[in-house]
Amino acid sequence: MIKHTWVQTLLRVVLGVIFMAHGISKFQMGLVNVEGWFSSIGVPGFMAYVAAIIELVGGAMLILGVFTRVVSALFVVLMLGAIVTVKLSVGLLGNNETAGYELDLALMMISVYLLAEGPGSLSVDRFIFKKRSVQ
Repeated sequence: MIKHTWVQTLLRVVLGVIFMAHGISKFQMGLVNVEGWFSSIGVPGFMAYVAAIIELVGGAMLILGVFTRVVSALFVVLMLGAIVTVKLSVGLLGNNETAGYELDLALMMISVYLLAEGPGSLSVDRFIFKKRSVQ
C-alpha cells in the first residue's frame, strides 16, 4: 500500500509540474502569439487562453492534490484535443519537423490513471473530503 501511495503521488506531482511548465511557457511566449498559432492551425484563438489557464492552474492543483479527478479529466480532454488537431497527422513518433503524439498520449494516460484512481492519500483532497483513503 505504501508503494501504491508513493507512485500515485509521484505521478500526480510530476504531471502537475509538466502541465504547469507548459502553462508558464504559454504565458512567457505571450498569449497573443499562442492565440495566433492556435488560429493558424484551425483552433479558435480563445482556446489558447483556456489551455494556458488549465495547464497553469490545473498543474498547481495537481501538485497539491486538489480536485485531482476534475483536473485530470480536463487534462485528458486537452491532450485528446492536441492529438487530434495537431499531432495525429504526423504519427506517433512525428517527423523531422514536428514531434509526434507519444508524449501527449503518455500524459493523457497518466491523467486517465489519476482520473480513475484519484490522488492518493498524500493529497489535499484527502483532507478536504476527510476520507480515510482517496484512492
